[in-house]
Amino acid sequence: MKTNEWRDDSEYMSYVGVLLDKPEVQKLAEFKQHYFSNRLEHSISVSYDSYRIAKKFHLNAKATARAGLLHDLFYYDWRTTKFSSGTHAWIHPRIAVRNAEKITTLTKLEKDIIIKHMWGATVVPPRYLEGYIVTFVDKYEATSEVGVPLLERYESRFKHGFGFIK
Repeated sequence: MKTNEWRDDSEYMSYVGVLLDKPEVQKLAEFKQHYFSNRLEHSISVSYDSYRIAKKFHLNAKATARAGLLHDLFYYDWRTTKFSSGTHAWIHPRIAVRNAEKITTLTKLEKDIIIKHMWGATVVPPRYLEGYIVTFVDKYEATSEVGVPLLERYESRFKHGFGFIK
């Protein structure tokens, strides 16, 4: 995770603090997400960055923060688990909503954000602007979680022609 500035944001914490204390949410730390992060770190990054964008544009920052945190609330390795009734991109948002409803009451907006956050890999787009924010931030975070560490890891190789040029 880039920083922990989210911990010091009292408004953000008032929206998600109770959820972050839940064992069901903390359990996400046990699951690898995008090679260099765990699912909890990824979910917090998506949540906090989405919250900040929603707040800047005077949208529903609370729903955006909560749905961003809960968008990947599932407990399996998506690289190895296969489903006969659909793809991971279609199924995991529905599992996430079901799991989230066990620990909190979701608004119609929060449900739509979570269910549709895989738009692009799925067909139905978000109904609300907040859903587009979480969708695009999720893609950005996933790319950053893979790309930035790889670039840092191989930076010297890029600078020196992968060892071919001395």
